[in-house]
Amino acid sequence: MHRGKGMKFVGDSRIKAEGKMSNVPKDYSEYPGKTEAFWPNFLLKEWMIGAVFLIGYLIITVAHPSPLERQADPTDTTYIPVPDWYFLFMYQLLKYEFASGPFNVIGAIVVPGLAVGALMLVPFMDTSKERRPFKRPLPTGFMLLAFAAIFYLTWESVVNHDWEKAAAQGAIREEVAFDAESEEYKIYAGSSCIQCHGDAFQGALGPALSDTGLSADEIIDIAHNGYKTMPAGQWTGSDEDLEILAEFLANLKSGE
Repeated sequence: MHRGKGMKFVGDSRIKAEGKMSNVPKDYSEYPGKTEAFWPNFLLKEWMIGAVFLIGYLIITVAHPSPLERQADPTDTTYIPVPDWYFLFMYQLLKYEFASGPFNVIGAIVVPGLAVGALMLVPFMDTSKERRPFKRPLPTGFMLLAFAAIFYLTWESVVNHDWEKAAAQGAIREEVAFDAESEEYKIYAGSSCIQCHGDAFQGALGPALSDTGLSADEIIDIAHNGYKTMPAGQWTGSDEDLEILAEFLANLKSGE
């Protein structure tokens, strides 16, 4: 540059003359209401909805903590496990004749596999750019059908399950203190009672025998005549042994 000759600007070819920054979203104004920029518009909405659900789950978790049951006993074949509520529909499906027993593979693999496979194929079968549900009959119908099936199976599982019995099976009970060498326990262990009521009076097929609130006479009557699901004639020992055992069970308390 020489004095009095003015100024000249030289462009650098390494810099784009008319370029946009990469973080500036494309202009979608010509498609109002049908699409939007993925970043940050769409992701921001997704994060906000996710945060609302996450806070809701945390509140429910704090307000209703997971219930605890007694320590798992692999030798207890009478215990009926139940999955969490969001798997109850699968639990109910496995109760039906066409999906249980020798056909377990149908209920456990085939039916869920078809449902998941159909869900994965929906985006390829429905290529419409519409976002309104009534304009997209295929995915809308599939989701409504899936929701109806899950709702029905969950409802059937809840209605048909014996929740009182399940609660009794899983109840946490204080251990009963007893002397395994005592005459009363030897009578109990040598009778058929131990098979249904457990080796520590904790209950199995039959209820727990501690804190029954029954008198000795009532226990003797039950041993001879049965009660509810317990058939009559279960006691096969002597009357003297039954009197000793009944007196012992009438005073059997947990935590003592």
